[in-house]
Amino acid sequence: MSTEHHNTSHGNGEPLHDTVSFETTDVQVRSIYWYLVALALAVIASFFVCIFILKFLTSFVSRSDVPPPPSRTALGEDYRTYPPEPRLQGVPGHTTDPQQDLRDKMKADIEANEKAEWIDKDGGVAQIPVKDAMKIIAEKGLSSVPPAAAEKKK
Repeated sequence: MSTEHHNTSHGNGEPLHDTVSFETTDVQVRSIYWYLVALALAVIASFFVCIFILKFLTSFVSRSDVPPPPSRTALGEDYRTYPPEPRLQGVPGHTTDPQQDLRDKMKADIEANEKAEWIDKDGGVAQIPVKDAMKIIAEKGLSSVPPAAAEKKK
């Protein structure tokens, strides 16, 4: 340890030395406060700029907006709330139930596949159930189909 006395002329007990310097404080609070004030002013200014832009664009669109065609005005306010026809099933404004539509379609398809009737009685064309047609094809096989015509060689 040094036996030298330090020159403590600061009055707060810090040694005075020509090769040693001390920071007055670690953080300069005043600069942080100025930064926060500037940031708050920038946020407030951007808020008012956004409001000005919104009002300007709203008035611009309302001035340049063309009225709807007569076919749309005949619908009343519906043309603004619902998409134009044809609408997808299940969206607001559509009156039928998509699940019931699917059940009805499947029932109609099954009935058509299981129905036996004459298509052209004079020509001998009949509609038979799919299961019966598959049994007939499995028993007799398909009629021979002529091979595809070969391409002409040049």
